Amino acid sequence: MGILRLAHIDVRTPDLDLSAAYYTEVMGLQQVMRTDDTVYFKCWDEEDHHSLRMRYNPRTGLDSFTFRVESEDDLHDFEKRVEAYGCPTTRVSRGDAVGQGESLRFEVPSGQIMELVWDLEKTGNILGKHNPSPVPPPDLAGIAPPRMDHMLVNAEEVAEASRFFIDVLGMRLTEQVLDGNGHQLGVWLAGRTNSPHDIAIVNGPNGALHHWAYWLDDWDHIRKAADTLAYNGVQIDQGPTRHGVTRGNTIYFFDPLGIRNEVFTGGYWVDPDHEIITWTEQEFGKGLFYYENVISQRFLRMHT
Repeated sequence: MGILRLAHIDVRTPDLDLSAAYYTEVMGLQQVMRTDDTVYFKCWDEEDHHSLRMRYNPRTGLDSFTFRVESEDDLHDFEKRVEAYGCPTTRVSRGDAVGQGESLRFEVPSGQIMELVWDLEKTGNILGKHNPSPVPPPDLAGIAPPRMDHMLVNAEEVAEASRFFIDVLGMRLTEQVLDGNGHQLGVWLAGRTNSPHDIAIVNGPNGALHHWAYWLDDWDHIRKAADTLAYNGVQIDQGPTRHGVTRGNTIYFFDPLGIRNEVFTGGYWVDPDHEIITWTEQEFGKGLFYYENVISQRFLRMHT
């Protein structure tokens, strides 16, 4: 039983047309489906139907996030474990959500709505499976990341949220930030991937989304992404820079409705026997932004 990876993120936007224009023309995502009130996007190298769903709502925010489990039977096992922890669960029937089969929905201790799913509709990437090119067409718009990478949410009680993701959902703690009393201020957690994190949790209001991130292949792609953002007048929040935590190279920026995005590359390979890396509160400036060595309160406190 286990959680494989982040499958998709579902958010609300008060301007569907503006959001669709930004995510296709600046971010360079593929728009795969649109209804009267919802747009679905994916990256060029993703196999699933979509990785981002944006739904019209007067108020911007996170609807839910979904992780894929390792096998179909895992849904039943996770249902028992989540219920035993004290979180009520709901089964979402096949056909009720675009691009996926039956899922398990519940509220995590930090207040966000999470779903687990096994059956995802596979529509393939844009390269195909017969003598495919190793790279996408050169005429893709915008930044054009190959895939979504991870997300970060807020929690008033980071330790409680961390225990739930580790003890109930079976995720692995890779890095943490501790205050002077040994309390967790932030945690980075991985599923069955070899990434340093598939989801991170930092101190902040329950229910909040801090950002989600797209993977780029190397530092040169980060530089080109910065050029694309500047050319299009996108507000850059932090970077280009590097994290001490995860060792990743990064840029943070905002979409037109104020949702924070990230492009990310680098990091390190995480084996199953990886030892937890711990940062102290005093040194977390380097952990957050290694070159600048500052703890940006604006960065930490602004969320969706």
